[in-house]
Amino acid sequence: MALIRNSKLRPRILVVGGGYLGLVTAQNLLKNLGRGEATVTVVDPNPYMTYLPFLPEVAAGSIEPRHAVVPLRRNLSGAEVITAKVTSINHGDKFVTVEPENDEAFELDYDHIIMAAGSVARALPIPGLKENAIALKRIEEAVALRDHLLSRLADASLMEDDEERRKALTFVFVGGGFAGIELLAELEDVVRSAVAQYETLTEADVRFVLVEALDRVMPEVGEAQARWVVEHMRERGIDVYLETFLQDCTDKHVKLSSGEEFDADTIVWSAGVKANPILVDSDLPLDERGRVTVRADLRIEGDNGVVEGAWAAGDNAAVPDLSGGGVGGYCVPNAQHAVRQAPVLAANVLAALRGETEFKQYFHKTIGSVAGLGLYKGVSQMGDFEARGVLAWLMHRAYHGYAIPTMDRKVKVFGNWILNAIVGRDSMPLADLDVPRRNFVEAANSKPAPKKETAKA
Repeated sequence: MALIRNSKLRPRILVVGGGYLGLVTAQNLLKNLGRGEATVTVVDPNPYMTYLPFLPEVAAGSIEPRHAVVPLRRNLSGAEVITAKVTSINHGDKFVTVEPENDEAFELDYDHIIMAAGSVARALPIPGLKENAIALKRIEEAVALRDHLLSRLADASLMEDDEERRKALTFVFVGGGFAGIELLAELEDVVRSAVAQYETLTEADVRFVLVEALDRVMPEVGEAQARWVVEHMRERGIDVYLETFLQDCTDKHVKLSSGEEFDADTIVWSAGVKANPILVDSDLPLDERGRVTVRADLRIEGDNGVVEGAWAAGDNAAVPDLSGGGVGGYCVPNAQHAVRQAPVLAANVLAALRGETEFKQYFHKTIGSVAGLGLYKGVSQMGDFEARGVLAWLMHRAYHGYAIPTMDRKVKVFGNWILNAIVGRDSMPLADLDVPRRNFVEAANSKPAPKKETAKA
């Protein structure tokens, strides 16, 4: 395996992960580095950053998929962008193993490493879950989920068997955190509006189910707001099961801890996240949840003190919450923290690169939470100020429209919203996105037309 060294004879700052944190950190580094001072290298399996808070709206059709992602190469001019996976990290010798999807793996050296690899879905060993559920951590999953739900309406409209029809139109969402609630509410909203396009379907045919292990939803908001969200969903006809576990979903037959059983053709898993498993194959210090341990200045720290040249923030790091508001004393994994950690991280890496010994501490007291619950519906809490309905929905769109990086994406997102307000939201699924060659293969395998016999004179 070849070791690719920095041929430019200057320090390499390696950013592992091109999500929000990785992108904005790299942008800040490029902006403030002197000419020839260091090389910034970003490695991510995708050539784009996905703005995760917009995935529910992508799934609902309120935002075009490409408008919710930010291309890395276009927005990191001057950086090395490598589209590949980091599969192992050897910080002792300061190199990582990089594996492109369609090429041989290689080793890449560095002087400073920034762990910004984010998180992945936290799946539990529930029978049938791995085979039948879908999560929502990638733009591709949002598109697939949208097309799947809307396609089930089309399929169900032609079904004569009541049991098959009921299964096709039962949608189960496991997890009542922010991501799960927003996704459920957005998709319920678009599915019920799409039902009106079918003469053989009514809203009563569609069943949405929320399964949450805790006795409340959305722990980021106060008790009163959380209770209102549950009441609001039940008023919309959503079955909400609190203090309930998914026990089995083998063959898409759902068994709940309450004893209820039913078939569901769609099972969406939103029951938490875990740090990117890249960290498991590293010599960096990790906590019991698999997150890299860091100080408030975002330097990685183990039992023997600071790990020189190693930095981390975001979902893959246990970042101390100096405001005192974090769960267990740590910053919660959300976009609000990633937005603010990135400039602190970049400033401290630059300080270390220049031999300085004083570093900024990351401190941010959360300004609150906003969530969209479908068109013109939302919930928000800003300190003691609570909002529901249209006002909260507008606050949600204003905040995230502002927060998505780059001006061209802001323009396109707001353009989507304005156009949808004028002409309505599109509820048409696209077929065969997972197998785009199907039509060609069927055409190639079709029988040739019989030859006509030429009439004899």
